[in-house]
Amino acid sequence: MANDKKPAPEVHEKEQQEVGAEQSLFGRVTRRSFLSHLGAAGIAATASPVLAATAIQEAPAAEEAPVAGTVPLTLRVNGENRVLRIDPRTTLLDCLRENMNLPGTKKGCDHGQCGACTVHVNGQRVNSCLSFAVMHSADEITTIEGIGQPEHLHPMQAAFVEHDGYQCGYCTSGQIMSAVALLGEPVGLSDEDVKQAMYGNICRCGAYPNIVAAVQAVRRNA
Repeated sequence: MANDKKPAPEVHEKEQQEVGAEQSLFGRVTRRSFLSHLGAAGIAATASPVLAATAIQEAPAAEEAPVAGTVPLTLRVNGENRVLRIDPRTTLLDCLRENMNLPGTKKGCDHGQCGACTVHVNGQRVNSCLSFAVMHSADEITTIEGIGQPEHLHPMQAAFVEHDGYQCGYCTSGQIMSAVALLGEPVGLSDEDVKQAMYGNICRCGAYPNIVAAVQAVRRNA
């Protein structure tokens, strides 16, 4: 037909040049495939962090190296073995409070003069501020937490509550630990005997008559 005309050679050559330019710019990737890849990358970039995290495997945490100067130690406290690494200069008091999170044993004078830090070692009352923790690896240690709990009080704890054997309460745990140990010691029957036996425990609030009354009440009912 007269109206049918072949495309001008220069137009065909121009299209080929554009295709060649795309290939030189994107290699063998077409504009359509490039845009589709670009869209997929955008979706991945905006994906939920939770989904993204599933593809990431956490590296196992490296074990912490022992602190220089510390030594391994196993203590049996309140019927449970506790494995520790501590400075060999750590007192039993500081080990209980700081390393074992047993704050019931109080730190008073730190010189063995007030009795606030009293605990039982093999059934005997001792001032935990005066001995190193490493000295007790073979011992049975009992703290106020091992005597009783609020829902199940030891008779001595209940007696201290009943007889108001405490004021500020700071010395109370040491007083109770000494009083419980006293039950198994050869102490006379009089109040004066009890006062002498509790001599190493200081109450700065002056609740001594009430403390003696609490101890005597438990002794009578024992």
